[in-house]
Amino acid sequence: MGANLARCIAVVLIWLPAGMAASEDWPQWRGPHRDGVITGVDPASWPEQLHMRWKITVGLGHSSPILAGGRIFTLTRLQGKEVVSAIDPVNGKVVWQQSYPAPYTVNPAAFQHGDGPKSTPVFDDGRLYTFGIGGVLTCWDAATGAVRWRKDFSKQYRESSPLFGTAMSPIVDHDMLIAHAGGNDDGALTAFDAKSGDVKWRWTGDGPAYASPVILEAGGTRQVVTETQQNIVGVAEATGQLLWKIPFTTEYLQNIPTPLVHGDVLILSGIEKGIMGVRPELRDGKWITETLWRNTGLAMYMSSPVAQGGLVFGFSHYKKGQFYCIDARTGATKWTGPPRQGDNAAVLISGGSLVFLKDNGELIVAKAGGTSFEPIRTYTVAGSPTWAHPLVLRNGVVIKDAATLAFWSVE
Repeated sequence: MGANLARCIAVVLIWLPAGMAASEDWPQWRGPHRDGVITGVDPASWPEQLHMRWKITVGLGHSSPILAGGRIFTLTRLQGKEVVSAIDPVNGKVVWQQSYPAPYTVNPAAFQHGDGPKSTPVFDDGRLYTFGIGGVLTCWDAATGAVRWRKDFSKQYRESSPLFGTAMSPIVDHDMLIAHAGGNDDGALTAFDAKSGDVKWRWTGDGPAYASPVILEAGGTRQVVTETQQNIVGVAEATGQLLWKIPFTTEYLQNIPTPLVHGDVLILSGIEKGIMGVRPELRDGKWITETLWRNTGLAMYMSSPVAQGGLVFGFSHYKKGQFYCIDARTGATKWTGPPRQGDNAAVLISGGSLVFLKDNGELIVAKAGGTSFEPIRTYTVAGSPTWAHPLVLRNGVVIKDAATLAFWSVE
């Protein structure tokens, strides 16, 4: 038994590309635990310059690339179709590519973002799941690109996507694929059987927003937490029963940041809403949500935060964009970086280093400390807008800009 296992591990390690390991998978939005934490990489050791090893055209969209099973997967738009690609990370060659017609007219208010998809794929047990900007949910065979099942919600809801297009990234947990389908005032947070696509449960209490769900263990209950159209909610993962709800509305119904689970506390925010730490608790058989602290001097619009060592790091839209650090226990501001950094930045963390990708193609490595904003390296990695999250590997970083995917090596 032990010898067979060793042989299997050896085969896997041989199959994976050089500079990668099985533990390096980044299989969904914001990584293995949906918290922006990178493992096995030391960005502080990167050289003064990165070297672009390959670059390919993949199509439009803000959907972030993921890595699983030795392949990079992307969801994009090309010539009126949504395109799913499996890419070899060593050379950038497309292993397989599938597409389907996906007519979509972007809201004029979001014209600068284009009509490409925004939701990041999720990989689980040999299957890849994508959620198109118009609300088409698809399960693919990750090895071949064959369609396992597909859901088109255009006949189920008045609108199959919210005002500015589907942006929430589905999650897979306990053999369920969980996504918020539908549009404004008419939608359902829905759990599908991951293999068959059969509906396990639906919560119809609010339409979808643009935030992505996370999993929280609290009060002995595993629950799905997300920002919906006009609320922040926790529902029982097993049944879809609403456990608690916090009314939460933002300008033009733009609830976007992904909640951050930090111990038993949720770090929550929205445009012009400040940042708050909330603890859901079961008391005397009833769920309550206790707001532990609020920081009104900072807020998150589209960016989601990370946490480490009792500190929360992120990007605030105040002062035309600035990086920040706050105390996770009290919410007190530890430091803020220079203003006017842009409209958005992806925020990731690896050990003692922060990785920021601004929307202008500037990649920053900074110290993850509580004293001040301390950049270590700054790189230019794209010549067009970078709204998708970077994919950080042990030997470099994969960048999705307006229409291309590029690998920048640290070697």
